[in-house]
Amino acid sequence: MKDKVVKAARELGLQVDVKTLAQPTRTVAEAATAVGCSEAQIAKTLVFIADGDPVLVVASGAHRVDTEALCDLFDVAEIRQATPDEVRVATGYPIGGVSPLGCGIPIAFDEDLLQYERIYVAGGDGNTLFEVEPRTLADAIHAKVARVGERRSPARA
Repeated sequence: MKDKVVKAARELGLQVDVKTLAQPTRTVAEAATAVGCSEAQIAKTLVFIADGDPVLVVASGAHRVDTEALCDLFDVAEIRQATPDEVRVATGYPIGGVSPLGCGIPIAFDEDLLQYERIYVAGGDGNTLFEVEPRTLADAIHAKVARVGERRSPARA
C-alpha cells in the first residue's frame, strides 16, 4: 500500500516520505503518540456513503465529523459512515490506513487542519503515515475545504 501512496503523491506533484513505524498508527491516539504531536494534527481519513456514492473526509483528529455539514457540503440528502468492505472497495485501502492519495472520489478537507504547519496522514496501512503541509495536500487532492467537524469532548470519540 505504501507504494500506491508514493506513486499517487508523485502523480499529484507531491513529495512525501511515507514512514513505516514499529507501533500501530490505526487510531488518532496511536498516530499522535507515534509521531509526538497533538491529536488535532492527525488527519483522520474516513469514508462515508453520500446518497449511495462514496466520499472521503480528511478531518482533524480532535473532531467528530458532522454528517449534517457533510450533507450540505456534498449537496446530498443522506450520509452514513461506510462499512469496512465499502471503504476498501471505494479507496483500495483498509480502515486504519486510508490515504486521501489515489482514491479518485470526492474529498472534504477539514478547514481546522489549515492552522498547522504540518499534519500527519495515513500512508496506506495501520503502521504508515506521512507528514505534509495541509494547504498543499488539500490543493493537490482537489478537496472541498470546509468546517466538517466539531470538537470532541474528552469522554466521546
